[in-house]
Amino acid sequence: MTATGPAELLAVWEAGLARPAGDRSRLLHRAARPAAGEGELLALTAGEREADLYALRRALFGERMQIRVACAGCGEEMEFDLDAAPPGADTPVPEGPLRVTEGTWSVEFRLPTVADVLAAASAPDRETARERLLERCAVTAAHDGTPVPAAGLARLLPDTVRRRIARAAEEADPAAATTLDVRCPECSASTPAELDIASFLWTEVDHWARDLLLDVHLLATAYGWSEPEILALSPLRRRYYLELCADV
Repeated sequence: MTATGPAELLAVWEAGLARPAGDRSRLLHRAARPAAGEGELLALTAGEREADLYALRRALFGERMQIRVACAGCGEEMEFDLDAAPPGADTPVPEGPLRVTEGTWSVEFRLPTVADVLAAASAPDRETARERLLERCAVTAAHDGTPVPAAGLARLLPDTVRRRIARAAEEADPAAATTLDVRCPECSASTPAELDIASFLWTEVDHWARDLLLDVHLLATAYGWSEPEILALSPLRRRYYLELCADV
């Protein structure tokens, strides 16, 4: 991954301000792999994209993330630090399709790509999104030896087969989703929470950008410097000049 400078990151932030969450994740992913083309990014697995976003987060803001989760039992706000790395990031992507056989059903499927996830995200509800994702990723399916087309497959499959497919995909691409299980120090209740790294990182970029623009405003007012001149300063030098402004 190529390091993203402040001017480039500000441009990503500005481009994503009025965009939906899916577009913001694509902008961040492009920043994580600036040399990759759009087709290459869309062809990566969901886990590979998550790994890229975690790598971008580490490059921008460090190795630790501060997470807040509300307890499902008592509502207490819990705060803790987490490594900025997805679980199973080193798991190699399997070559070829995966296969699940359950009862009279046999299904071959590939891991969801970024393009598949984006297509599923446009569905009107979560169940339709799951069905769309399964049907896009199905390679072959057979019931009692009779081939079944991908279109409408999700509604025909028993729940046990669908769960087996989901579990096999999670095991093959564990970085695709980060699920936390947080125990409350107040009531000891366990709270499951899924960490959406794209949303989390966008929130951090948004806070960073607004703070940086305030710094630019203060330094431009004090010294008459242009925005490119101020952004070219290292964070340490910017902070030093801001401290000098405060002392005046």
